[in-house]
Amino acid sequence: MTQLTLIAGGRAAELPGLAAGFTVRSPAEGDAGRLGQLYFDAGVPYANLAHAEAAVEEILAFFRGEFGDFWPDASGVVEHDGRLVAALLAVHRAPWDDTPDGPFITDLFTDPGFRRRGLGRVLMARCLAAVHRSAQRCVALRVESENAPAVDLYRSLGFRPYSPPG
Repeated sequence: MTQLTLIAGGRAAELPGLAAGFTVRSPAEGDAGRLGQLYFDAGVPYANLAHAEAAVEEILAFFRGEFGDFWPDASGVVEHDGRLVAALLAVHRAPWDDTPDGPFITDLFTDPGFRRRGLGRVLMARCLAAVHRSAQRCVALRVESENAPAVDLYRSLGFRPYSPPG
């Protein structure tokens, strides 16, 4: 699998509407157990997680700052009748040398039973709006090139390939 790094400018965006029973809010460290289970259930291909406990540890590492400084306003979770069904986790700056200097979306994942309902688009619009409200100009992310639905979503939101300077 080949990972692409994509970048887009923050822009003012209205959150797309959600059906009854769905809500969006910022994630919190207290959500780590439920987020880890969702991360595991979503089957994120690059994560290589053997069990749900490893997924919870990955989420706890995110909240500890191992992937950058958590940005609650740009991050979000979607709940359906009290159950987490989608999440976007963003940081103010990723710690990796090959990423742009600025906000970074570390993960976007959705429960398989809730895919193709626009939840990822809602979370992405929330993130792009937060970037627009901040002093930041762009946000970046990584995606597997073979993940056509995700690549299509990101491109539809104005993401384009990023090449490190040099």
